[in-house]
Amino acid sequence: MRGFAIIAHVFAPHIWKLCSHLTSSSILDMVFLKKGLFNMRRFLLLGFTPLIVFYCIPSNADLSLTLNTDEMEKADAMYQQYCSLCHGKDREGYKADHAPSLKSKSMLSTAYPQLLFDSISWGRVNSAMDGYSHEAGGPLTDSDIILLIRWLAQKENVSPVELEQVSIKGDSSKGKALYASNCSSCHGQQGQGVTAPAIADQLFLSSATDSYIKHAIVHGREDTPMQSFKHLLGDEEINDLVAYLRSQASGWKPAPVELAEWPSPDEYVVNSRGDGPAFNLREGRYVPAMEVVKAIEEKKRMIVLDTRPGSAWQRIHIPGAVPMPYYRDKSRIAENLPNDGTWIVAYCACPHAASDSVVDHLRSLGYENTAVIDEGILKWIEMGLPVVAGKDKTDNVKRQSN
Repeated sequence: MRGFAIIAHVFAPHIWKLCSHLTSSSILDMVFLKKGLFNMRRFLLLGFTPLIVFYCIPSNADLSLTLNTDEMEKADAMYQQYCSLCHGKDREGYKADHAPSLKSKSMLSTAYPQLLFDSISWGRVNSAMDGYSHEAGGPLTDSDIILLIRWLAQKENVSPVELEQVSIKGDSSKGKALYASNCSSCHGQQGQGVTAPAIADQLFLSSATDSYIKHAIVHGREDTPMQSFKHLLGDEEINDLVAYLRSQASGWKPAPVELAEWPSPDEYVVNSRGDGPAFNLREGRYVPAMEVVKAIEEKKRMIVLDTRPGSAWQRIHIPGAVPMPYYRDKSRIAENLPNDGTWIVAYCACPHAASDSVVDHLRSLGYENTAVIDEGILKWIEMGLPVVAGKDKTDNVKRQSN
């Protein structure tokens, strides 16, 4: 059996998975942690028209923080393979793209289990954090993700905090001014993230309750640049700030993720009959996006590697790009890639961490003509350069995420 869950306030990112329907009632079924299981409770959420969805997490999932040594070692190995590149080997955070610390007890105690599960499963919109669940085109099963979040919580010996499930009332217009003066320098004018994580991300806001957001503002995140604001802002001001952040989720609608077949090896080389490009590399490695676009337009022979998680390639990628996730086993990074002088250009969203990792490995294997797109794909998109979604969509997809 699969359990119900509610993503409060706005649409859930995986609405397409099973089914959903709008309701005028404000009675919601919420999932809480109790005795190691997801249990059903009901509560009244005022001021919102909720969306009830089937959620893909086993109703009998063991969420107790009692992993044995073997389970801890397995989870640690998964973390090092998939997460450490950006979040750091010791979960300290800020290794790439301002990925937050995963050691913060205030975060873990309030995000466990649902928000952590959602964030890993579906990622964050317009950020380098992509979804890692099978449903999103990533490499992890629900069981893998549950093991990972239990490990994260158990490593810091946290006691999950059950926050109030209520809608916080505030003035979003006042909150907007407060955000500009107190938050924008780190989180960005549009909440896009500058030196701190993006917080106007609608996938995040679809899972984070008002109480979770307020708790983070009031208490901060220990051992991170995120300070407590309880002595800087009054309670009413913090409520206004929460109301403004919540308003940023309005108008978002999820789209089904149609998984596509990955390219076959005979499709790896773009313009296989063309000449090779002449790139001007910064620091012997980084190629400007416009040079790559020019090479594509001039039909130059090359291979473009998307080193982000497979879910990111499914959603959007540079035309002709081959998914080659950074977390792939090193013995498979060069799988089916010709080592004949063909230029191999890699990119990610960090903008360099994942692509640097793949290019470093290719160079260690003797691949000479390798480069990293300097701006990364987020800036590439912002520049209005060409992108496509996964092609040749089929109903039965051969899973190639690992």
